[in-house]
Amino acid sequence: MKKEMRYLVPGDYMADPAVHVFNDRLYIYPSHDWESGIEENDNGDHFDMKDYHVFSTDDVMQGEIIDHGLALQVADILWAGRQLWDCDVALKDGMYYMYFPLKDQNDIFRIGVAISNRPEGPFIPLPDPMRGSYSIDPAIFDNGDGEYYMYFGGLWGGQLQRYRDNKALECAVLPEGNEAALPARVAKLSSDMLQFAEEPRPVIILDEHGKPLTAGDNERRFFEASWMHKYNGKYYFSYSTGDTHRLCYAIGDNPYGPFTYQGVILTPVVGWTTHHAIAEFKGKWYLFHHDCVPSKGKTWLRSLKVCELEYDAQGRIITIDGQSSHALKQ
Repeated sequence: MKKEMRYLVPGDYMADPAVHVFNDRLYIYPSHDWESGIEENDNGDHFDMKDYHVFSTDDVMQGEIIDHGLALQVADILWAGRQLWDCDVALKDGMYYMYFPLKDQNDIFRIGVAISNRPEGPFIPLPDPMRGSYSIDPAIFDNGDGEYYMYFGGLWGGQLQRYRDNKALECAVLPEGNEAALPARVAKLSSDMLQFAEEPRPVIILDEHGKPLTAGDNERRFFEASWMHKYNGKYYFSYSTGDTHRLCYAIGDNPYGPFTYQGVILTPVVGWTTHHAIAEFKGKWYLFHHDCVPSKGKTWLRSLKVCELEYDAQGRIITIDGQSSHALKQ
């Protein structure tokens, strides 16, 4: 289905959105692309992001998008190496917790936490990353019962293939063919929101026969960009398939899964990566994502987009055309 799509920050390159409603206002937490001059490669070294800005609006498709300015930068983080990739933010007891992936000084991705008393920041980072954290793409889900869960993980440059059972491997291993696909991870957060409350668990996605998706099932298996939302009592785990350029989703009955594959949310966009967030605001559902149309296909200079998301009578998400020609002008 073709949808009207809006570019949210036409004056800058933002990507990988996390989106939440705080204080009756919608807040967007993207990564911040720039022309780093680093040669493009499959590990994503050219994605050398250095800071975050926070944006907000009270009208998704037509309203003003406010840039609240610099919220956090690599220079503020004591354990920093490089590459401040996508982040997410959660609210608990009046405080806002930002979770961010960043390579440490050994070039290993860890997940850090920064804190603010305002949704727009600035955020003050803790002096150390979360214990036992690894890989990228933290996405925080508030279950509404006082429990918060982090979903995370990404292949290739995201380094998930370097770990098994939360332990680092001597050599990275990517499953192939009929071997089980590498899953995302999920862990409940501690009551103070600063650490894992448990060992991260695999996020298992099942096919229509109840079998885990295989590594060779590139059209459907997980690659990166976890997101969780709840609709009509069901848990919707959505993600990017990476090199097959789809956003897909699976449905389960609890935050841990297992989740049964359902279909495609968004077909491939212009540009290599696909990363998203799904949020309800003022009675409508929206898909936030990015593409590379404004930068004429440069995959490391991505631009934020949004369109309305719809469900059918059975709760299935209606597939959206990622290259819709109906982008709204700013």
